[in-house]
Amino acid sequence: MPEKGVKMSGVFGVVAEENCVGDVFRGTDYHSHLGTKFGGMAAFDGKEIQYHIKGISMQPFRPQLFDFRKNVKADMSIGVISDYEPQPLYINSKLGDYAIAHVGKISNLVKLVEQAHKKNIHFSADMSGGKANPTEVIAYLINQGKNYVEGIQLMQDSIEGSSSILLLNNEGILIARDKFGRTPLVVGQKDRATAVTFETCAFPNLGFGVENYNYLGPGEIGIITNQGYKQLKKPGNKLQICDFLYIYYGFPGSSYEGINSEVTRYNFGKLLAGMDKKDIENGVLKVDYVTGIPDSGTASGLGYSHVSGLPFKRPFVKYTATYQRSFMPQEQENRDIVAQYKLIPIKELIEGFSILSTEDSIVRGTQLRRKVKELFNCGAREVHMRPSCPPLTMGCEYLNFSRSKSVFDLVARQAMRKVEGKEDFDLTPYLNEDSEKYAKMIDVIRGDLGLTSLKYPRYGQKGMVSAIGLPEEKLCSGCWRECDSCK
Repeated sequence: MPEKGVKMSGVFGVVAEENCVGDVFRGTDYHSHLGTKFGGMAAFDGKEIQYHIKGISMQPFRPQLFDFRKNVKADMSIGVISDYEPQPLYINSKLGDYAIAHVGKISNLVKLVEQAHKKNIHFSADMSGGKANPTEVIAYLINQGKNYVEGIQLMQDSIEGSSSILLLNNEGILIARDKFGRTPLVVGQKDRATAVTFETCAFPNLGFGVENYNYLGPGEIGIITNQGYKQLKKPGNKLQICDFLYIYYGFPGSSYEGINSEVTRYNFGKLLAGMDKKDIENGVLKVDYVTGIPDSGTASGLGYSHVSGLPFKRPFVKYTATYQRSFMPQEQENRDIVAQYKLIPIKELIEGFSILSTEDSIVRGTQLRRKVKELFNCGAREVHMRPSCPPLTMGCEYLNFSRSKSVFDLVARQAMRKVEGKEDFDLTPYLNEDSEKYAKMIDVIRGDLGLTSLKYPRYGQKGMVSAIGLPEEKLCSGCWRECDSCK
């Protein structure tokens, strides 16, 4: 149901003492929830780097890259799922030949391209919608260094936004987590092989044991060889990992900074149930059962159910055979179609019932509004909504998350505009959960979505942050407030 407009990527790589292309093929496929536009692999077979990029909008990663996996034999390989630019790219440079893939967003891409043009450097736009491929721009910046490590540091200092990279050359796989650790890179080991991944869910079934995980720190640079992992640059002290890994787009089987996202989502539900405890006990809130919007709201629904004592049921079931996550298709029209058809209502569990649903977040509200209407059309008596995170008030500046043409695409900003009667206003009162204007904003959102009731958790250590379990200063709060610590 969520309509995040996310354009993410995921990466996976292995260096082994034997052919590892099969492991990389399967490990990369475990990142398919992060993109549906491009999939690619690269491998060094001892003589040259072979690579292949395929569009995966109509067919998923596995059938598209199956021939590469079948025909290429190598003991070093990387793979990437991308929902923005074609990757990995093959680069011939003064540093040597290499293949590179990245996760992140370059907010100052246009400026960097203009600076390169002044030096008579131009970039290919054949597969990137007429725009410079961000991965190629990243490679250009790295190539300015005297060596790979210096080049990666120069790149990290030059971009605004973030970039975590895998760089495959004839020596191994250089890996670098983005400067403030907004996206993860994790090293795992098994007998005769070392791997790096964005999602730790890719490790268990490939034999990379959890006891050997090494979470790279913010800005850390290292290299994977057949000797294992070697750190080349120590991490910085400032971590600002993206909260939405835990809230929404991270896979339930994955852990970030050692904290599992499924457990965190369950904790969100416990938090939300605690908010309603008195109203349930006093009979102010009377609901028949709890549900969670599949898939990222399911765990929070279970957490709410277990704490509140209310039964958990599924009035919507998700058709997963052909419909992917609704934030993944590139065009808004296609996202709407996926969201409309992937969840199938069960009238027998809806008609005559008062339903409380948990959800990961409410961004634009377009698809949620439709589903609430559908519940009432199926005979629901009441529909109560409990999102896992506070109202989003900012667009993401650091990752390809919640991409919008205007901040007023956000349902919270729309509500503020209705309260104020204008677009130019002081945001501060709306960030104070105890203020009168905050309460008015929530009521406008509730009415706009057609809900019986709507409650959001607080952000800080008495709210969402406590459910995640990391100190607030280690999380990027840029979706909720002006974030000086995120700069």
